[in-house]
Amino acid sequence: RLLVIFALVQLFFTTGMLAVIRNNEATVRALLTGGLSNFFRVLLPQIVIFSVLILVFILCTITFALLGLTSDIGLLSALTFGIMMPTLMLTFFFDTAAVFEDRKVYESIQRSVLLVSNHMLEVLGYFFVSALLCAGVIFGLMIVWEVILFDKLKPLMDFTDAQREAFTPDQLMAMIGQDGLWVTAVILFIGVFILLPLLFSYKASFYKKMASSVVRIEQQTCGEYDSK
Repeated sequence: RLLVIFALVQLFFTTGMLAVIRNNEATVRALLTGGLSNFFRVLLPQIVIFSVLILVFILCTITFALLGLTSDIGLLSALTFGIMMPTLMLTFFFDTAAVFEDRKVYESIQRSVLLVSNHMLEVLGYFFVSALLCAGVIFGLMIVWEVILFDKLKPLMDFTDAQREAFTPDQLMAMIGQDGLWVTAVILFIGVFILLPLLFSYKASFYKKMASSVVRIEQQTCGEYDSK
């Protein structure tokens, strides 16, 4: 239940950020108003995409069961991954289409699929750059986390390979203690605070670039031609 509440709150603020970028109005009021006015416009397509993925997974599971392949976890995982990743990639910009162009549920999904299909190489580059940004921020924050908790983590340096392999997250939490947990929570908050605006600004800018290129192509193909 807490996870669902957190996801809805995150969706509200990320939708508000897209509205702020669209309207070029960086105020708290614009964030809250944009999040409220576009919340269901983004939520409903997300539910549709998630429902389709769940339905496809159930159908694949039933098909595998009828063929007697339910024990082949590797094949089922590969098929699920092969269906999920292209679907998520093609529909990745549905929220941006819904907020920037006031698209309805299926229109926003269709718009995202169209843009990604026409700019596949650019989209792959976008994901690569986004991954680098995430890795850079996470790596930097991990260094800060280790420096702050160095004294508590120092015993790990004396562990043998067998002890490191048997080391569990519960043991790590017990090692860093309550203070370490608070430090971890603050570091995670800082990471989210940095990454969300950075990634969504990049996403909005990239979407505008894709959409503008499509508009230029349409203008060129729909122009008047001289029959002479």
